[in-house]
Amino acid sequence: MSFSFSELDFLKPELGAEYTGSGTHFAVFSAHAEQIELCLFSPDGKDEIARLPLPKREGDIWSGYIAGIGPGTVYGYRAHGPYDPGAGHRFNPNKLLLDPYAKQVTGELEWHDALFGYRIGEDDLSFDDRDSAPFMVKGVVQDPDFDWAGEEAIRRPWPDTIIYEAHVRGLTMTHPKVPDRLRGTFLGMCSDPIIDHLVGLGVSAIELLPIQYFLDDRYLLEKNLRNYWGYQTLGFFAPQARYLSSDKITEIKTMVKKFHAVGIEVIMDVVYNHTAEGSEKGPTLSFRGLDNASYYILSPDDPRHTFDTTGTGNTLNVANPMVMRMVLDSLRYWVGVMHIDGFRFDLASTLGRQDLEFDRQGLFFGAIRQDPILAGVKLIAEPWDIGAGGYQVGGFPHPFREWNDKFRDDVRRFWKGDGGMVSELAARITGSAPQFNHSDRGATSSINLLSAHDGFTLMDTVSFDGKHNEANGEDNRDGHSDNHSDNMGAEGATDNPDINAARARRRRNMMATLMLSQGVPMILAGDELGNSQGGNNNAYCQDNEIGWTGWDGLDDPFLDFCRRAAAFRKAHPVLRQERFLTGEISEDGRIEIAWYKPDGSFMDDGAWNDEGLQVLGLYLSKSAHALDTENMDDLFLVFNAGGDCEVHLPEVNGLTQWSRVLDTGAETGAFEVHDQDNPVIVYTQSLAVFAPTGQTQPPEGATKAQRRRWFQFGRRSK
Repeated sequence: MSFSFSELDFLKPELGAEYTGSGTHFAVFSAHAEQIELCLFSPDGKDEIARLPLPKREGDIWSGYIAGIGPGTVYGYRAHGPYDPGAGHRFNPNKLLLDPYAKQVTGELEWHDALFGYRIGEDDLSFDDRDSAPFMVKGVVQDPDFDWAGEEAIRRPWPDTIIYEAHVRGLTMTHPKVPDRLRGTFLGMCSDPIIDHLVGLGVSAIELLPIQYFLDDRYLLEKNLRNYWGYQTLGFFAPQARYLSSDKITEIKTMVKKFHAVGIEVIMDVVYNHTAEGSEKGPTLSFRGLDNASYYILSPDDPRHTFDTTGTGNTLNVANPMVMRMVLDSLRYWVGVMHIDGFRFDLASTLGRQDLEFDRQGLFFGAIRQDPILAGVKLIAEPWDIGAGGYQVGGFPHPFREWNDKFRDDVRRFWKGDGGMVSELAARITGSAPQFNHSDRGATSSINLLSAHDGFTLMDTVSFDGKHNEANGEDNRDGHSDNHSDNMGAEGATDNPDINAARARRRRNMMATLMLSQGVPMILAGDELGNSQGGNNNAYCQDNEIGWTGWDGLDDPFLDFCRRAAAFRKAHPVLRQERFLTGEISEDGRIEIAWYKPDGSFMDDGAWNDEGLQVLGLYLSKSAHALDTENMDDLFLVFNAGGDCEVHLPEVNGLTQWSRVLDTGAETGAFEVHDQDNPVIVYTQSLAVFAPTGQTQPPEGATKAQRRRWFQFGRRSK
C-alpha cells in the first residue's frame, strides 16, 4: 500500500494527528529542524511501511494531510537538522521520535543503546547512526468520539472539597472485591468496590498520581524495579498504557464518567516541569530530537548542557511560546476531551520561572488565569522545586491552591509533643494565614495534608522513628530524613496493646485536626485503613506490596472514625469558611474567633510563647462578614498534646452551656452538658469538640441594638 500527502493539503490549527473523518492531518513543531519526516508503521508497530517528508512549513509548524488513513494508524517522526551539541542542537534522523501530541502510545520501550543520539561509552558530542525504531514506542491516531450523555462537570466549591490522593494501581491491586482482570487499571479504579469505599468515606475529589504516558527508568529496570509513581512523563496527551485493560483509551473516559455520576471530581497529577529524556546524556525519544534548544532550558554558560531545577536532568522551557502552547493544549485536551476536573502541578515553582527566577506574575500563570477553560477548573501547585528560590509556599497567584507541607509538619510536631508548637498549630488550623492571607487569597488556598505519596504514610508516622528505604537499592540514602515521626515505643509493627492504642489515638488526633481545620483537606489513600509501607518514605519504585494500598483495615474502627470526622466537617460550615478569620467583631458585637488557655482566659503573649504549653482552646463562629447570620454554627475545640487536663469552657457570644460532640480520647455517644463554672476533663493526647447547648439566636424581631447587647451579655439557655 502506498501513501502520499494530498495536494489539497490544508493547515489545521491543531498540532498532533487529527482524524478528520476522511483522513488524518499531521502537524508538529520544530523551530530549528531542516526537514521533518512522518513515519508510518504496521499495526503492530514493528515494520516501518512509509517515510514521508512533511510537505508544508508555516512558521515553525510542519504539516501534511493523508487521505484514507484514520484511527489505529501507528506513526512517529524523524527530524533532520544540525547535530551541534555545543549550540544546543541534537538532531539525528536515525532516531524515531514520539509525537509530543500523540493521544495514545503503543508498544513497550526496550532500553537499547540505539535510543541515544550519541554513542554510549563515548561523550555526548559523538553521533550514533543506528535506527532506534525497533526499540521505540509509537503514537496511534485516535477517534475522539465518546458517549458523554448524562455526564456533567461538577465544579464543586473549594470549601466543600475533600481530596483523596491515590494511585491507579496502588489502590486497586489488593482490594479483595475488585475483579482480577481490572486490578491496576482505570476500570478497576472506577469499579463498584472502590467507588463505594470513596463515597462512604465522604471524599469529593480523587487526585490521581500521574496517568499521562511515562517511562520506566533504565537504571530501575536493571535493578528489577519500576517507575511506580510515574513522574517521568513522555506523552502529555496520552494515558499511561499499563492502566488500560484493553487498547481503548476510552476506558479513562469511562472512569471519569462513573466518578462524576456519584459526585466525585477527578484531579490529575501532571508533570510539565521536565520529561523522561533526562540530561544531555539521556536518550533521544521525542522533544530532544525534534528541537532540543526550544523544548528545554539549556545552560546559559554552555548550551551543550541542560539546566536542571527539577533533579531529573532537564527542565521544560515553558517560556518558549510553542512549548507553552503544548502545555496549555494538553491541559485543555484533558479538560475538554477527557472531562478532567483539575490538575495538581508537580514541582510547580519550575513552571513559574521567568529568566530562571520564580515570578508569580510569570507567563505560565498568566496564560492559565486568562484561559476561559482552565481558569474554571481546580488548580493545585506543589509549590517548590530544587532550584535556587524554589520553595514558594504561599507564593502562587489565585486561582491556584497549594500543597501545604507546613501544615503536615506542624501538626505532626504538635501531636508528637514538641515544645513551643501552639502558635504554629493555631496558624495551621486557621488556614495558614502567614503564608496565604495576602493578594485577596482565601483560606482555601491551603491544601492541608497529613501525608502524601512522597513521605511516610499516617500509620508509619506513628510507627517509625527513621526511614527504611533499603528495598529501593540506594542504601537508605534516598527519601527525607526529617519526618517528624515517632514510633511511640517500638520501631514498626508491634503486638504491644498499649503502643497500638496510643498510635490509634494519635492517628485520630491528626485526622480530626485535618478535618477541623480551615483550608482544603487531602487524605492519602490508605491512611484511613492504617496502611503501612514498612517505613519506606520514598516508594517511587515499589510497584508491589510496599507501594500498594493494603485493605486489611476495612474492619478497623479507625476507618469508621475517618468517616465520622469527614461527616462532621460537612455538617459544620464554620469549619469550611472561605474568608480568613482574623478576630473581627461584627456590627452586632459577635466574635468570630478567640483563643483560650485551659483556665478559660484568653491566650496572651506569655501563653503563645510558652514552650511548655501543650493545650490550646479555639472558639470558632461564622466570619464577621458572613451573609447568613440567622443560622449560626459555633464550636469550641480543645487540642491537648499533654496529659489529662481541666479545661474551663468559655462564655462567648452569649453562649454559656456546651455539649461534648467529638472526642478522640473517649467513647462516642451522648456527652454531658457543661458550663463555664464546671471545668471538663480533656484526656491525655486527645482532641475534644464542644457545641453550644440551648438557644443559639436572639429573639425573633430583635433590633440591631438588641442583638448587639444579646451577643455581648449572654444568650438565654432553654
